[in-house]
Amino acid sequence: MPKSVEQPRETRGARGRPAATSADEIERAAFRLFEVHGFEATTLTMISDELGLSRRTITRYFPSKNDIPWGHFDSTLPHFSEILSSTSPDQPLWSRIHEGVVRFNDFPDGADPSHRTRMGLIYRTPSLQAHSALRNQRWRSVVEVFVAEHLGADAAGGPLPRVVGHVSMALATAAYEQWLESGASTHTELVEVMNRSMTALRQYVGEGAR
Repeated sequence: MPKSVEQPRETRGARGRPAATSADEIERAAFRLFEVHGFEATTLTMISDELGLSRRTITRYFPSKNDIPWGHFDSTLPHFSEILSSTSPDQPLWSRIHEGVVRFNDFPDGADPSHRTRMGLIYRTPSLQAHSALRNQRWRSVVEVFVAEHLGADAAGGPLPRVVGHVSMALATAAYEQWLESGASTHTELVEVMNRSMTALRQYVGEGAR
């Protein structure tokens, strides 16, 4: 996930200590509470009390508790579009998307919370699935726009962009599920699984789609 944007510092928290100054600090506190109490039992009030902040301050960073596990996902989508556009136009379409998806999922092993912890919570918490559906649609839209631009005006209006968007999302999701179920935790292991999964995209995108 991207680095948080620094926001103005509050004067002092309710417990007499300096208040959190970034969304990253709020995320770390929230994930600590999720680990102890579980996601469903943790409330925004508990998170605000942990940090010595008001609920209003928390919601300026994250409108709801369900938004916290996603971090700054929405703000990373323009970068995803840039990654796809930066791939070599000499590559086949499926290869460009494969490369772009793998590069987009390049996360440091030392992140706090870890990428594995974050994704495990998202994939295994039923109440987060509605948020997943909305964000997955936005992710697919980035792929669809890229495919349409790659194909050009004559072919962009057909079904292929949407098909490729859905298939790419399905393959990436399958990779994450396999990575989480395997017990693997490192970025290198995620990339290996993602590469294997995304290779299947070639079956859905003909060599003529260049």
